[in-house]
Amino acid sequence: MTSPAAPDRDSAQLRRAVASSFLGSVIEYYDFLLYATASAVVFSQVFFTNLDPLVATVASFGTFATGYLARPLGGLVFGHFGDRVGRKRMLVLTMVLMGVASSLIGLLPTYEQIGAWAPLGLVLLRVLQGVAVGGEWGGAVLISAEHATSRRGLWASFTNAGAPCGMVLSTAVLTGSAAVLGEEAFLAWGWRIPFLLSIALLALGLFVRLRVAEPRLFQEAEPSRRAPLLDVLRHRPRQLALGVGVGLAAFVAQSTLTTFVLAYGVQAGFTRQAVLNAITLSSVTAVVGIIGFSALSDRLGRRPVVLVGALAMAVYSFALFPLVDSGSSALLLVALVLGQGVIHPMMYGPLAALYTELFSTESRYTGASLGYQLAGLGGGLAPVLFAQLQSAGAGTTAISGTITTFCALTVGCVLALRETSGQDLASTTGAAVVEEGKR
Repeated sequence: MTSPAAPDRDSAQLRRAVASSFLGSVIEYYDFLLYATASAVVFSQVFFTNLDPLVATVASFGTFATGYLARPLGGLVFGHFGDRVGRKRMLVLTMVLMGVASSLIGLLPTYEQIGAWAPLGLVLLRVLQGVAVGGEWGGAVLISAEHATSRRGLWASFTNAGAPCGMVLSTAVLTGSAAVLGEEAFLAWGWRIPFLLSIALLALGLFVRLRVAEPRLFQEAEPSRRAPLLDVLRHRPRQLALGVGVGLAAFVAQSTLTTFVLAYGVQAGFTRQAVLNAITLSSVTAVVGIIGFSALSDRLGRRPVVLVGALAMAVYSFALFPLVDSGSSALLLVALVLGQGVIHPMMYGPLAALYTELFSTESRYTGASLGYQLAGLGGGLAPVLFAQLQSAGAGTTAISGTITTFCALTVGCVLALRETSGQDLASTTGAAVVEEGKR
């Protein structure tokens, strides 16, 4: 018999889980995206000073990409143990790993001090960041979604909403440090301050996270006899593959609208601060967009919202760079708010619930993490690819065409999946199956 106090306890745990997931995501993405901003404006002048400026920018974006390359590894490792021993323990470990790695970046000597060891150390710490964020996302989404009894899209979306909040926080701290210290002091040592602040954020995040209980859904599930990864690859390989395709364009668009546009906008004549201000404002609107479109996906379904977003992004990609090239700060702001605050959230917001619904409880952490993080490779590789296209003399039309190609892939994968929003997470048969053609 259910205790009368049980619904109240469940509701309290849901609130704690959502708060923990949101705050944890803010902290993780503060650290992860702080690196993204720094790679565009600082690292080429600190860790790659022996290279031509354009080559240094490509190399800086290359170290940025290593974090994305390491994310699937984090998803596999933490996903395996998260499915075996619990979501909460892994979330504590991912937060500690990210905080330590980011703090060490703030202490890392420059190229002028230790030579080639500096960029090598930067790459190693970036890999650790990638492993941490790769394990964080799946657990944070699951601990909210598995506590929720309704409106799963809304509650799970707070993890995704933490990403633009982390971007706002990291950009604000980085630009604030630059404004207070001045360009010379900022490049000499001031850029380290935002990374060292990770220690304080880590303490706050752990305080909140340790108060969250394991979801009852996980506690009552029977562990799989085989490794979670083998379960996913054997029973849900198409869900995994199509899930990767569904999320790929969202990550390409995300890194384009933040990391690449920052460097491109400066090349187009804007001050670095002007572009950062526009990115910050668009990130604030993105929080509202992610939560709003995710809630809408509870009503309309995940597929229609993501589908409209991908089609809109394909068209919008050809307007983005002309708006930036206009030289108008107002049009730059419009371009980023429209892209990051309206169109991208349609593609990105519902992914938290969608990936959760694609897999069964005993392998959900592994499957959701792996699908999401493999899709995330697009976000890491896109700025590198676009910078190389620029260095080869290709125009922005080629870049927009590349974004559109990824959007077309996402559209095809969305159409190949059945709607997942009605999926019972307690079902032993797992997530919604893939359509095998018209029957």
